[in-house]
Amino acid sequence: MKQYRWLLLVWGVLCFAQKPAQIGIVSDNDLYTSPYNDQYYTNGLEFYYRYLGNPETTRALKTITEFRIGQYIYNPQSVKAADINVHDRPFAGYLFAEARISKFYANSHVLKFKFQGGVVGPESGAQQFQEGLHKLVGYYTVEGWQYQITTTPAAQAAVFYSRRISPSPYMHRFEYNWDVHLQAEVNVGTIWNTASIGPMARISLKGPLQDMHHSMLHGAELEADASEYKNRGELFLYANPSLQYMAFDATIQGSMFNNTSPVTFPLLHWRFNAEAGIKYRKNHWAYSYSFNYRGKEAINNVISGFFYGSIQVGYIL
Repeated sequence: MKQYRWLLLVWGVLCFAQKPAQIGIVSDNDLYTSPYNDQYYTNGLEFYYRYLGNPETTRALKTITEFRIGQYIYNPQSVKAADINVHDRPFAGYLFAEARISKFYANSHVLKFKFQGGVVGPESGAQQFQEGLHKLVGYYTVEGWQYQITTTPAAQAAVFYSRRISPSPYMHRFEYNWDVHLQAEVNVGTIWNTASIGPMARISLKGPLQDMHHSMLHGAELEADASEYKNRGELFLYANPSLQYMAFDATIQGSMFNNTSPVTFPLLHWRFNAEAGIKYRKNHWAYSYSFNYRGKEAINNVISGFFYGSIQVGYIL
């Protein structure tokens, strides 16, 4: 009986592995925008694996399932913060695993469901990672992690929706090279409770834009027919300003389950955020860079809005 179980397991893994799939890495860092930036959301690292689902029998043209693991690191205005009075934002680390499902519909509609589980606090390993990285590259010593947000279990669920609001690209020839979409997201859980909305515009730098169920913008570049990768490439700019309402942020306010964090701040609920970048895809490779702005997050006399850069590299297996 055990032998049959192993055979079933191996068969399942082989079937799973035969699906069109992609692996990739996302690296966020404030130093990607300026060598003088090193504050607030200071580093993020994610690894992902996504695969194409079976042909849809519903209205969706394509379904992609994705798994991620990642870590986010947050600092006050300076990592030289041994003095608690220097803090204008708490030190915090977030370690998580994520599963998401993305559905792509006709007329460039996109619907995503995302679920995360993890931890904020010393168990995230953020202190060890940042201190080790600074030591490795000869950067200055990090001080102040003893005041970080204390242990908080993380359970998050999010829904994202996007739809094209510009006319169909097939109505007028000149509209092949640009489009505008309206995007909205709601994120609820023990770490963040947020809602955001804003437009997203794409401008092609080479050839016509791909429809959303073929575009890398939302991770839809996987195809059932591998020959499609040779015939389909992308190079485009995009911009996405948004208005966000943040009801709760454990990395600033501390855990909703206790009040043991030594440094916390009241939240500034309304924020303006923006993202602009460039994406390029050719054959099996996909690359992107984005410049990100986040509005002021907490209420005090020191903290301000901040910038960071994001680099992503993906490879279709």
